[in-house]
Amino acid sequence: MAVSASLVKELRERTGLGMMECKKALQETDGDIDVAIENLRKASGLKAAKKADRTAAEGIVAAKVAEDGSYGVLVEVNSETDFVARDDGFLAFANSVLDKAFNEKAGSIEALVDEELENTRQALVQKIGENIGIRRVALVQPESGIVGAYVHSNNRIAVVVELSAGESELAKDVAMHVAAVNPRVVRSEDMPEEVVQSEKEIIKAQPDMAGKPDEIVEKMMTGRINKFLKENSLIDQPFVKNPEVTVGQLAKDGGAEVVAFVRFEVGEGIEKKEEDFAAEVAAQVAAAK
Repeated sequence: MAVSASLVKELRERTGLGMMECKKALQETDGDIDVAIENLRKASGLKAAKKADRTAAEGIVAAKVAEDGSYGVLVEVNSETDFVARDDGFLAFANSVLDKAFNEKAGSIEALVDEELENTRQALVQKIGENIGIRRVALVQPESGIVGAYVHSNNRIAVVVELSAGESELAKDVAMHVAAVNPRVVRSEDMPEEVVQSEKEIIKAQPDMAGKPDEIVEKMMTGRINKFLKENSLIDQPFVKNPEVTVGQLAKDGGAEVVAFVRFEVGEGIEKKEEDFAAEVAAQVAAAK
């Protein structure tokens, strides 16, 4: 049967879905809007699953710390495009994920995601038309000490830092440094051995090592490895707000030591799939017919 434009408009307003999808749903139910909504709700899980193979490498990261600095959480919620990452509905969902992780002190996806949250995610996928995913969550809760957080203004980098003592504001300053400089480890002895060995192989292969006696090579390599470790260890780095002191000295001056940090950056480690935009649009048009 023919479906009126006003009926399609009403269904769009009630569901937030696209015009063609609403029109098709109404045609299948002979214009019964309530049955169309029920059918669309039944289909929401299938639609979310169909979009699950699309790369969601955009989105936001967020952090929240208890007022007393006793614990903090980090979350990353992804979308396919940066445009959706700025959508009010997406941001509201991401904030609800952060609040749930904070309130429940969830330290893993398994501990965080329940049926209600998953249903909310699937409804958002259906409404927005992009794959939305809760990628990771971290809980920093020391037995003693203090935590602080810093989130970069564009919500693409978030850090939680744990100090042995001191104030949350000091931990926040250290977190800001971690966000800006991205150290690999807290201290040089924390660097994984495989990373050190890989760096040694790189140094050995450098042109100025060629033809030198083994003892000279070893001496030069030791110096360069120490430099590498210092540059990549948080407590040895010059503090971004005052390069005259290291981060380790900054913490010490505040009566503390840096214990740990967790740094999330949107999409890090995700291999973005190259999309043929024209082909994708054509496929979407064909599916809407």
